[in-house]
Parts: sequence; structure tokens; C-alpha cells
Amino acid sequence: AEEELAFVTKNNLQSLFFTAPEYPERLTHCVDAPILLYVKGNSNLNYKKVVSIVGTRNATQQGYEACNQFVKDLSHKFSDILVVSGLAYGIDVCAHRAALEHNVPTVAVLAHGLDRIYPAMHRKTAIDMLDAGSLVTEFPSGTQPERFNFVRRNRIVAGLADAVVVMESSSKGGSLITADIANSYYREVFALPGRVTDGASIGCNRLIASNQAILMQDIKGFTDHMGWDDSKRPEPKQKKLFLELTETEERVFNALNSTENIHVNMLAIELDVPVSELFFTLLELEMKNVVKPLPGGVYKLL
Repeated sequence: AEEELAFVTKNNLQSLFFTAPEYPERLTHCVDAPILLYVKGNSNLNYKKVVSIVGTRNATQQGYEACNQFVKDLSHKFSDILVVSGLAYGIDVCAHRAALEHNVPTVAVLAHGLDRIYPAMHRKTAIDMLDAGSLVTEFPSGTQPERFNFVRRNRIVAGLADAVVVMESSSKGGSLITADIANSYYREVFALPGRVTDGASIGCNRLIASNQAILMQDIKGFTDHMGWDDSKRPEPKQKKLFLELTETEERVFNALNSTENIHVNMLAIELDVPVSELFFTLLELEMKNVVKPLPGGVYKLL
């Protein structure tokens, strides 16, 4: 413990405990969130909009071009967005480099300690990210990039984001694991389709065909689905006047009325109500045109 503390101090790292104000708020909704994160660089992990971009290490030219175009489009539409990935070969490092090129903050979640960069050839990219972004890991210094660490890393990539976009994936791989975890976290999952004969698109096509991912067509479709169209003015909140609400509905209404929007898990904790019961109440309120569900298990008043 003393050695790790010395390493953190010497290398100007931040240790973010689960209870820290700077800890990623989205991760607190995940049942298996890490208790501690080590962060090098800009520690802001709570941007208004966060997108994780993942994909195969053996990306095609089409995958690289689609990834770069998507990040470019995000940069043109939003000034408050963060791109997350895993610094791996292929789509991961493409997403980071595209973010750097288009002045979008980007975060790499690592499967090892911050005393090393893996793969080593991405060290320059990692260093370039530190001005506006960061390197994040749950692993202490000395931890090697072992295979099983990457699955644990993937859950953080999924949990940090509002949406996970799979650019390319073969029939197996870490990207599909990340997509599966993201779905379990009630995150929105998108996949870029490809020809049925393209090996790098097999995983994406299967995600779409099995309704585990939304077909990714263009930036407009993405932002419309996410409800991120900045040209739309915020809708005024529904007043309670003349509404007939049950006692539980009233409690949910009052809780939502005091915030912009809230995740269903956080709402359940605040109200001390089982999530299953809360979903039923939210459905009733939705039918009364009082609440609106948003992507990622978030709700807001109309």
C-alpha cells in the first residue's frame, strides 16, 4: 500500500474512490463498479455526453473511415462530449486518434497498471491524450495486461458511457463482450452494419439481427435516438395540476421534478422502492404523459 501511494504521488495520479465527487457518476449505477480508479491526466469523467467506441483489432479501411467520420461528426455537433475506448489496436486507437484530430476529449481505459502502456507503440497517442483527456484503470502499478483483465476493463468502457458504438467485430471478440455488458447496464448499443461476406462485420450484423444493437446509419440517426439534438429546445415540465396520482406516483413525480433527469436505479435508491415496482409506476406515469423514458434507463418529466 505504501509503495502504491508513493507511485501515485510521484506520477501525479489521482485516486478516485467510489464515494469521491469526481468518481464517474454513470459507473455508480453499475452493480460491479470498481471501488477505486487510478487516473492520469484530466480527471473529468462526467461529461454531459459520453460515447464509447469499440471494435476489432483487425479493422478494415471501411471501419477506420467510419470511425473517423463518426468522431468528426460528433465534434461538429457537440462541444460537451467525451470519447472513450481501450487504446487497443484497430478501432480503439483509431477512435482516440480521431478524437485528438478533431479536438474531442478522449479517455483510454486500460487493462493494466499506469506504470506501463500496452501496446507500447501507442505510447505517443496515450501521452497526447493527457492534455484534455486521461488514462484510467482499476489496476495498481505492476499489473500486467493479462487476458482476463481485458474483460474487467471492458465493463468500465461500457459503464462510463451513455452509448456504446461497435464499429466492426468478427464473430468473437472483446467488442461483443463490451456490447453485452452495455446492454446489461441499460446502455444504448449501436453497431455499424457490413456485408454478410465481410468477416469484420459478422459480429455487428449479428448484434443488429438479434436486436442487441441499433443499426448505425449516420450521425442524425444516432443523435435522434439518443435525444441529443441540440437544436431542440427543452420541453417544459408537466405541471401536476389536475393530475390524479397515486401516493407512489406522487413520490416519483416529486423526485423527478427536483432534477433534470435521473437513472432508474438512482431513483429506486432515493425512494427506497424496488426497481421492479418502480418500473411499473414509471409505466403508469408514461401512459399518463407525465414522464418520458430516455436511453440508458434514464427518465425525465414531460
